[in-house]
Amino acid sequence: MSDSILVIPGSGPVTPVDRGLLHGEGVFETLHLRPSGPWLLDEHLDRLERSAALLEIPLPPRSDLAELAFQGARAWPGDEGALRLIVTAGPPPVVYATVGPIPGSVLRERREGIRLITADRGIQTPPPWSLVTAKSLSYAENLAAKRWAIRQGADDLLWLTPDGHALEAPTANLVWLTGTTLCTVPPDGILAGTTAAYLLEHAADLGLTADIRKITATDLPAADGIWLASSLRGLAEVHTLDGTKRAASEWTPRLLALLGFS
Repeated sequence: MSDSILVIPGSGPVTPVDRGLLHGEGVFETLHLRPSGPWLLDEHLDRLERSAALLEIPLPPRSDLAELAFQGARAWPGDEGALRLIVTAGPPPVVYATVGPIPGSVLRERREGIRLITADRGIQTPPPWSLVTAKSLSYAENLAAKRWAIRQGADDLLWLTPDGHALEAPTANLVWLTGTTLCTVPPDGILAGTTAAYLLEHAADLGLTADIRKITATDLPAADGIWLASSLRGLAEVHTLDGTKRAASEWTPRLLALLGFS
């Protein structure tokens, strides 16, 4: 499998004055590439459209974006890969895709699980102009948060509201199991996750019920299983939460299989 990143142009090049480059004004989606093609393409295009609307960036026709995704899939020689659809604000807006391997750290988290710590995001209610529900190119703070977690001896962190309710991780959504109910948090003030949504929509396939509910950091340790869900990871089981070891969940391989990950 190639380790290089391939760029699939959809329009012109990014210029030095592109607002995506200067200000992070742009949107993107990361999709898991499989032999069958880009996984959950329609759901990712739906979210790309919502994100672009929040940033007031016009998109090309949906069919053109889909074809760009399939071009990327055809160009990738591996069994699985990472496809990104990217739209900058320009002007004019620039559309392109990249395809490349799944990072080794992501594969390791999928196989071995993660150490997760919690941290207050410091905001109870986002302001009216907030872009927290958009998957924008302004990801510097998200990545800085994950680097901070690593410096604390963890692999990732879970943002909390000031009153202690769980939100999301910098690049993933929270999923947990309580008895036979698979849960995630409401998409209020966070980026709604395509992988988490798929899990809950298909929970009945495993005999589970699904629910969208809030949970506090105090109550989370009592869950029967805790995971971070994202497009490339699929699921990463939380084996350590705020320094406390957790027993492995028997549901992890079953949930990964439901998502189509081995």
